Amino acid sequence: QVQLVESGGGLVQPGGSLRLSCAVSGLSLDYYDIGWFRQAPGKKREGVSRISSEDGRTYYSDSVKGRFTISRDNAKNTVYLQMNSLNPEDTAVYYCATSWGGGLYETVFGYSFNYWGQGTQVTVSE
Repeated sequence: QVQLVESGGGLVQPGGSLRLSCAVSGLSLDYYDIGWFRQAPGKKREGVSRISSEDGRTYYSDSVKGRFTISRDNAKNTVYLQMNSLNPEDTAVYYCATSWGGGLYETVFGYSFNYWGQGTQVTVSE
């Protein structure tokens, strides 16, 4: 059974930082890319970042480039999203995702994602 479990969300003031974690079980980060997505109320889901299983190359949306950093610990089978200089526009539910099994795909940063975690809420507010 493949599982992606996000954690680390919460309430933070503008300018603050959070680190999200995506604990992966049932597949190896040696072979599967992981992406981070977010969805704010009333808005379409947005791809935020991706890390390649092959060479560790990273990808970011323009809205987070320079502020967010994706990384992975293959020994722990966990992917992280370090988020700095947060602002209210970053408020959303954040999901990690990979490609597993069948179903509808969403292709972002050149990779097709179709398997999602349950999400973790990030709220940036005074």
